[in-house]
Amino acid sequence: MKGKRTMPSNYKTGYYVDLVFCIDATGSMSNVINMVKNNALNFYQDIMKAMEKKAKEISQLRISIIAFRDYKYDGENALLQTDFFTLPDDTELFKRCVTGIEASGGGDDPEDGLEALAFAIRSPWDQTEGVKHRQVIVVWTDAPTHELGFGSSAENYPTGMPRDFGELSVWWGDRECSPYMDFKSKRLIIYAPDQAYWNTISDNWDNVLHYTSVAGKGMEEYEYEQIIDTITSTIAMQ
Repeated sequence: MKGKRTMPSNYKTGYYVDLVFCIDATGSMSNVINMVKNNALNFYQDIMKAMEKKAKEISQLRISIIAFRDYKYDGENALLQTDFFTLPDDTELFKRCVTGIEASGGGDDPEDGLEALAFAIRSPWDQTEGVKHRQVIVVWTDAPTHELGFGSSAENYPTGMPRDFGELSVWWGDRECSPYMDFKSKRLIIYAPDQAYWNTISDNWDNVLHYTSVAGKGMEEYEYEQIIDTITSTIAMQ
């Protein structure tokens, strides 16, 4: 296990930002997947320009991708999680990764979005001491989510998942504590339908924004520029 990095006390820095994109990779989501693919090479510059407009700076930007479907129906293709890419150095690797995501599968209408969220919460967040962190999870889906463990009968269902939604809520934590994330740093942006689990998260968890998507429409209503502005506004929020 790597130790925490410590910055000198007189070192001035912007935000150290970790972004985790949880992308529903089923058939109807080709619009969002293509949006990420088409903008992968420019994503770093676009984030930086948007932050500059807000008079804020980012000193380090890392991005991880979680592409999710349905454990019961999609087997080994149910979930893909990447390591963090440090931009701009790893831009080509980031582009190569997102280019490999194809919209397919999914089985029934709900997907295993809560498992994807659990993986995201448990990400290896940057631990540099003495800097301002932002730990941002963005979920993109046009589908409701199964309850946790719906696909647990699948051979490749992961170990170590929360037992139920209540435990997942503990993972996110409250103002007192979270086993995985820092309260001052954590942010969750959800683009998802008006559905029980997503609504419960947005109504009860701290530091959450929920933008309603239309089920089965692939989030066609949201533009890239809007999403960039939402992400950077969340980063800049105190």
